[in-house]
Amino acid sequence: MDRIEVITSVERRRKHSLAEKERLAMAAAAPGANVVKIAQAAGVDPNLLLYRWRRALSTAPLISSELDTRDAPTFVPLTIAAPTPAPMPASEPGPSMITIEFAGGARMKIEGAPDAKILASVIGALSKAER
Repeated sequence: MDRIEVITSVERRRKHSLAEKERLAMAAAAPGANVVKIAQAAGVDPNLLLYRWRRALSTAPLISSELDTRDAPTFVPLTIAAPTPAPMPASEPGPSMITIEFAGGARMKIEGAPDAKILASVIGALSKAER
């Protein structure tokens, strides 16, 4: 080991006065301002200037001040229509009747709404009886 390095001081961050921060933040917020060039000229990190200082000082909007005001949100007129009457409920279907004629001439008439399982078993039994 021929070399020894002695560190005598710690590099410290530069402290900027509030007035300097405000001046730079206002310059960066100006329409058409180039934040990177302003930050480089002042010896400041552009992200520090753009985000931290501008947000902390609340001097610049988060969106570009060069936005066209025609794109700004506006209120839209709203009209509320009169309530419509409730629709009439569907009427209950009247009594229904099913007539089934089998090949052997037997006929089966069903009135009302039969149970599907019972109907299937009756039709199955009548079909077998005719064979």
